[in-house]
Amino acid sequence: MNKNQAAYMPIIISGCVLVLLSFGYRAGFGLFLQPISEARDWGRDVLALALAVQNLAWGVFAIIAGGLVDKYGNLKVLLSGVFCYAIGMLAMAYSTSELAIISTAGLLVGAGIAGTSFGIVLPAFARAVPEEKQGWALGIGTAAGSIGQFLVVPFMQVTVDLFGWFQALQFLGLSAFLMTLFVLPLAKFGGPSEQEKHAEVSISLLSIIRNAFQVKAYVLLVFGFYVCGFHLAFITVHMPAYLVDLGFSAFVGAWSISLIGLCNVFGAYYAGVISSKRSKRKMLAAIYVTRAIAIAGFLSIPISVTSVLVFSAAMGFLWLATVPPTSGLVAQFFGLRYMTLLYGIVFFSHQVGSFTGVWLGGWLYENTGSYDGVWIAGIILGLVAAALHWAITEQDYSDRLQVAYS
Repeated sequence: MNKNQAAYMPIIISGCVLVLLSFGYRAGFGLFLQPISEARDWGRDVLALALAVQNLAWGVFAIIAGGLVDKYGNLKVLLSGVFCYAIGMLAMAYSTSELAIISTAGLLVGAGIAGTSFGIVLPAFARAVPEEKQGWALGIGTAAGSIGQFLVVPFMQVTVDLFGWFQALQFLGLSAFLMTLFVLPLAKFGGPSEQEKHAEVSISLLSIIRNAFQVKAYVLLVFGFYVCGFHLAFITVHMPAYLVDLGFSAFVGAWSISLIGLCNVFGAYYAGVISSKRSKRKMLAAIYVTRAIAIAGFLSIPISVTSVLVFSAAMGFLWLATVPPTSGLVAQFFGLRYMTLLYGIVFFSHQVGSFTGVWLGGWLYENTGSYDGVWIAGIILGLVAAALHWAITEQDYSDRLQVAYS
């Protein structure tokens, strides 16, 4: 390991473990959909709405957190995120009303994910490593979330089976405080540098956002990422219950989500490596078309354990493979100075898609008894997203932000 690697590897390792835990917990909430709904005598739409709000809150707080990081740095945002995450999971176990479950599983956990996940960690990686290593670092960070999904989701199912959902949530909430151990190494890789503080003429964050939205390529990226959230959140939350409805054991659903995470380790990593060398817009278009084909294939054949595992593996390779080229395009468009904020805007669109997928899945199930409409919508949206990303022009638009330097 050379001196440069010795300088940034502790940041990479700490950030990866933080994302592993944050994304791992988040990916397992679908395991609680059926047991909590039965225990509280709720329809599935109640917890589905709470988890949809979680995704939306994640997106809203990601913008706020991004703005705070770009102005003041990482430390307080990361620590606040850990606290909200842990308290939200602990309080979720005691939530007996719709308002309470929306406040805990929805708002608190959503804020916690925003403060501990990709939107904070990936820009820190981009700042910490040399420019030629940025694609690699973004891929590694994204893959870490998938490792969390692979490792943590089966563990969560085991705790539910051994102790019940109530005690499992208490244990998991307490364990979330462990994320504080991995915050400090990231602290100095957020906010303006000393040189930027002295050189930059005052400009409001609203002006930065307004100017960014005058760039057509950025607008297309924002709307295209909506579809990624729709796909991921619907499958993460509803796939376990969907498979139980078809007669499979709960562990088939858990291993489906886990296998998606395992395969995405490779998909996300290589997406980061390839996006450093190839056209990011073409890569994103190909990912969304392939997702549409995978969903159509899954629906068109009889569902068995084998077809579930094949579909899960295929979706896994495509799962978070969108994140490195998407975050890379934000950096390519506007540079690193406001990357946390501007990626937060793109990610908010992702979370609006997540809200739609989770809520629509629960609403349609309660009103039609089937998830078929959401699966079909996923196919159509995949094709739309491919067209939107294909139309992006890849170039430097940083002058559009009109940030003046003396």
